[in-house]
Amino acid sequence: MTSAGGLTGLWVVAFLTLHVANFGETQNAAPNKVDVPFPPARPTAQNLAAICHQGQGRPRYPASFFPRSGSSHFRRRGDAINRLESWFQSCCSGQASEQSHQILCCAQQAWKQALSQFCVEEYSTMTAAYLCCRSQGDARWTCFDSELPNPDYSPTPGYTAPHTDGEKSLAGFPDLLHPNPPKSSLSAEERLEI
Repeated sequence: MTSAGGLTGLWVVAFLTLHVANFGETQNAAPNKVDVPFPPARPTAQNLAAICHQGQGRPRYPASFFPRSGSSHFRRRGDAINRLESWFQSCCSGQASEQSHQILCCAQQAWKQALSQFCVEEYSTMTAAYLCCRSQGDARWTCFDSELPNPDYSPTPGYTAPHTDGEKSLAGFPDLLHPNPPKSSLSAEERLEI
C-alpha cells in the first residue's frame, strides 16, 4: 500500500518538474523576440530605384533568426520577404530586362507571387490566416499595400544582406527571368517553339 506521504512527495516532484520546464521555456523565448516588418510595399516607379539599388541593405530572415517554437507566423512572413528580395535581385540584375518599365513589371509580378505563396502557406496551417489573405483579387493587393512598415524600401543602417544566387532563386517562377516576348518580334522558328 502507498502512504499518503509518498503520494504527496510524488506530487511535489511532479509539480516542481513541470514548473521548472515552463520557467525554462519562458526564459529562453524572451530574448528571442522576433520582429519581421510586414507586409512589403507594392513596387512602384517611386520606390523601384530603392528596390534595385538598396536591396543588400534590407534584412533577410534565416531560420536561425527565429525561436524554435511559437513563431511560425513570423517565420512565414520572413520566408515571404526572403523570397521577394531574392526575386527583386533577379528582376533588377539585368537578367529580366534593361528597361525600367520591364523591371517594374517583373518586380510587381514578384511581389504578387511572393504574397500569393505566403497566403497559400498561411492557409496550410491551423492558425488564422493573415487578414489580407482573406481578400481576393485587387482587394487583396490593396490590403497588402496599406499600413506599410517600409513603403520606400529604405535600407536598415549597418545591415548587409548575405549574397545569394539570383538565377537559382527564381525556381518555380521562371517567367520573371525569361518572359515571353511579343510574338510579332519573334522569328518564324521562335514562334513555333512557343
